[in-house]
Amino acid sequence: MRTELTTGSPAPTFEAKTDSGDTVNLTDYRGQKVVLYFYPKDDTPGCTTQSCGFRDIHAEFEEKNAVVFGISPDGQESHEKFRTKFDLPFTLLVDEDHSIAEAYGVWGERTMYGRTFMGIFRSHFVIDEKGDLIEVSYNVAPADSPTGALAAVS
Repeated sequence: MRTELTTGSPAPTFEAKTDSGDTVNLTDYRGQKVVLYFYPKDDTPGCTTQSCGFRDIHAEFEEKNAVVFGISPDGQESHEKFRTKFDLPFTLLVDEDHSIAEAYGVWGERTMYGRTFMGIFRSHFVIDEKGDLIEVSYNVAPADSPTGALAAVS
């Protein structure tokens, strides 16, 4: 059973490998806003729409001193190819063991085309400068996620 987070609570901290093989720790970004968006799989239609949406308004996030991270269970090589193919200007984080997804309540049982499986619920979170959640959006539409997150950063 997954537990969903609520606004005002501290964001779960984590350390993750990036698409370039570096390591990122969420606590390193205290003092600026952080947008985390979770998507099921690299280079699939909905995930590409969501990621390219964040790409297209990325400069607006930067103007508001916000950093964007995309997170999925795909590995480093897959992330690197996806980021390069679509010229994504932000970092993708590897969550192969889905521990970050579980901490944020976005990993659970899903059903698609009559098949039940464990996977990601497309979501985004905005974290303030102190590390608290100021936007929690589960089951977002791929095209709406970027603008919804940007509105919360403003």
